[in-house]
Amino acid sequence: MDESSLPWIILLAPLVSVAVIVFLTQGSRTISAGVSILAVLVSFVASCLVFHAPDPAGVNQITWLDFPALHVPIGVTIDQLSKTMLIVVTGIGALIHIYSAGYMKGDDGESRYFAGLSLFMFSMLGIVLANNFVMMFIFWELVGVSSYVLIGHWFFRDAPPAAANKAFITNRIGDFGFMLGILMLWLATKSVVFTEIEKSLGVSKFENLNLTAATLLIFCGTIGKSAQFPLHVWLPDAMEGPTPVSALIHAATMVAAGVYMLARVFFLVQASPDAQWVIAFIGTITSLMAASMAIQQNDIKRILAYSTLSQLGYMVMAIGMLSKEAAMFHLFTHAFFKALLFLGAGAVIYGMHHEQDIWKMGGLGKKMPLTCATFAVGTLALIGCPGFSGHFSKEMILAAALSGSKWTFAAALATAFLTSFYMVRLFVVVFLGEPKTDAAKHGHDAPPVMALPLVILAIPSFLAGYGFFISHFVPLHGTEAPGFVSLFAFLAFASGAVMAVLLYRGKKEDPIHIGLLANKYYFDEIYAALIRWTQELLARQCGRFDRWVLDGLVRLLSGGTYAAGFALRSFQVGNLQAYAFLFGAGIVAFLWYVVSK
Repeated sequence: MDESSLPWIILLAPLVSVAVIVFLTQGSRTISAGVSILAVLVSFVASCLVFHAPDPAGVNQITWLDFPALHVPIGVTIDQLSKTMLIVVTGIGALIHIYSAGYMKGDDGESRYFAGLSLFMFSMLGIVLANNFVMMFIFWELVGVSSYVLIGHWFFRDAPPAAANKAFITNRIGDFGFMLGILMLWLATKSVVFTEIEKSLGVSKFENLNLTAATLLIFCGTIGKSAQFPLHVWLPDAMEGPTPVSALIHAATMVAAGVYMLARVFFLVQASPDAQWVIAFIGTITSLMAASMAIQQNDIKRILAYSTLSQLGYMVMAIGMLSKEAAMFHLFTHAFFKALLFLGAGAVIYGMHHEQDIWKMGGLGKKMPLTCATFAVGTLALIGCPGFSGHFSKEMILAAALSGSKWTFAAALATAFLTSFYMVRLFVVVFLGEPKTDAAKHGHDAPPVMALPLVILAIPSFLAGYGFFISHFVPLHGTEAPGFVSLFAFLAFASGAVMAVLLYRGKKEDPIHIGLLANKYYFDEIYAALIRWTQELLARQCGRFDRWVLDGLVRLLSGGTYAAGFALRSFQVGNLQAYAFLFGAGIVAFLWYVVSK
């Protein structure tokens, strides 16, 4: 097989799956699931072949739009960055597809669900492979559409459609800024291709461009897609979708798209010191704020959602500190252990008959030993336990934070402490102690089709940080953290874990009650009030104007027409003598008018 065709196979296999499911196999859940799983496995195998093949000498693209001032190709970028993301997206995607076959078994919308998964895979792979902004933006929006479909999968309930709308609308705010940034870069360089824009840096035609403004507008796309402050509010609500969706979209791939995009256009960040500061600030605030909110959440999936927000903030902060390697390293390790944690949470929910409140669980370590063991691996990786993958990437993040300022480093350390605290809290409450409800007493491990992905993901969750493993994916040249950073990281991990064990061991309810954190700093309420007094107020006033002015005018005109018609109808009496009289009266009136003139 020609190596140049492999990227197109990776991209198009899921799209073919969508077409087959929608037009041919929608009536059969089993066949639809099989087609979707086969497609993602084809993409994964092709990704492995691309990963081990040398980088292509030329650019693999075809012309789509060709105008004097605008040339837009449909092309693919094959380099170390895209190869790594291809392995992450297709590898974790394949495991989640297999897991979904068990988790969604018997669901009435199973065929629709797998069609949505395949559409998402096609969209996400398009972002990874795109070699220009226009192609990336198209797939960026397709990711938004597919996530809308998947979050709202159970549309017959109240919460999922509302969560899907919230995610879609919030992302459009960030995407509008992203689009404006693309337009600014095109106006300055007359190109949308990444490599051509990079070559234009420093050239005279770039002098008229406010590079900081363009970079920050591009960053708006990351704020929306990677759920950074202040557009972070959609991600926790997106947990209303099926748990495998949470693992695929909101832990390992979609939310990482914003970080990947920043890494892809890292040359813009490097060229704008002011943008670097803003990006680092947003990442730092998001990581610390989300971690603090997680310590007072009781829904097992929402705790993991806020954890994802926090870890994405870490990655964005590293980009702002010009440490692309640290950001991609943490993206790589985080994808494995967070997917493992979400799938483990799905196994818990499945075994608990769809109960998600951690205070209705307890003692599940004895009832679900395999789920408990794999969840423990994911937890230790996330909190940076020495020896696990997250320990290595988190140390690099802390070292990147130290390069900025002592305040950034302090915030990153505080985030590490809070991460250890809320994850050990989660593990202690769910898996240790005694069962708190009858459902917990009858908990059970997931079936093999769901358990196998947990075991497989546990392996890279442990090993992905070691040099012999990570060196094949992310180049780490001279990026070791200083010794005292390792010491501080260990202290943050250990103190958070010990404090959580002491506070939550044997407890039947949360001993800590902080309303500000439990209510997520009231962001939803603030945004609701803001919308109520702006957009909704304008809509209400327009509604009143429409109802009382426009409708009133229409009613007045139609009423006058009706009255005139009614009056004229009174003359149509059907009597010949009456018509002759009216005719004569008309003649007399006409003659009087003429004489009076």
